[in-house]
Amino acid sequence: MIDAFSRIVRLGEGLSQNGRLSEAAMTRTIDALRVCARKIRRRRVTTGRAVATEACRQAHNCDIFVERVKRETGLELEIISNSEEATLGLHGCTPLLDPAVPGAIIFDIGGGSTELSWLRVNPEPDCSARRPDPSAAPRPRLEGWFSVPTGVVTLAERYGGIDIEAAAYEAMIEEMQQALRPFDDRHDLGAMVASGDVQMLGTSGTVTTLSGIDKQLPRYDRARVDGSYLDFDTVARLSRRIAGMSYRDRVAHPCIGTERADLVVAGCAILEAICRLWPVGRLRVADRGLREGILFTLMSQPPDVVRHNGVGTAGREIGG
Repeated sequence: MIDAFSRIVRLGEGLSQNGRLSEAAMTRTIDALRVCARKIRRRRVTTGRAVATEACRQAHNCDIFVERVKRETGLELEIISNSEEATLGLHGCTPLLDPAVPGAIIFDIGGGSTELSWLRVNPEPDCSARRPDPSAAPRPRLEGWFSVPTGVVTLAERYGGIDIEAAAYEAMIEEMQQALRPFDDRHDLGAMVASGDVQMLGTSGTVTTLSGIDKQLPRYDRARVDGSYLDFDTVARLSRRIAGMSYRDRVAHPCIGTERADLVVAGCAILEAICRLWPVGRLRVADRGLREGILFTLMSQPPDVVRHNGVGTAGREIGG
């Protein structure tokens, strides 16, 4: 990757109250997309894909937003399904999976939703293949995905993001646990976790923030966070520490800052719910996911398609 840009835009802010994208949220997002569009033009990108996720899936006025994005930035947003979002995220995170552990839970705590995937890391070979390649390493197989229409923005709007009482924090955890149980029941994940055959990987601002805090970084450093590990005792300890901090202290923390100060506690509650429900023991932290999945799939297009479209690629995701 030769260039990147990230900004928290809270596109789904207020969506849970009225089902619409607000004017302020759309404006913030379009301002960020203008930066992306300039980078794309400067890098002379000829093959690209811009996708939108949960906030646009839910919003009644998403067509207005998509039209504005095209008119004001030149980018054409594609609203993808939950299943495609999970699949692209899987493509982006696969390199961080341990091939020795047969099962994996991958989660992405977003602004408007929380996405989970269950996959077999080393599935049985496909004997129906006409010419199986015995030397090819098996590719992880997505066994199931689950989307909870609750993320850090929606949860913070319900419970607050400035001063959070301990009881409210526990209520957030309980709400998310209940929302996740159908996924657990459907795939009998509890039994798999108990057998020790499951690894966990998290990709979201919540887990990367906790990793940065755990490493006592003076500022966020992707190179030190991506691929790192957090054990569940550390997750619980840091989450309680963050939940007990004042809003001012969260703003002042170099790995939290103004953009995440009112959302990080909700993220910690969602993360704790995941860790309590599936006590794997530790998780791997990924500062990658959907965007990298887009890039990998674009890069894996047949050579004739790549030659037709050019050599530059770009991926951009707009979430909740």
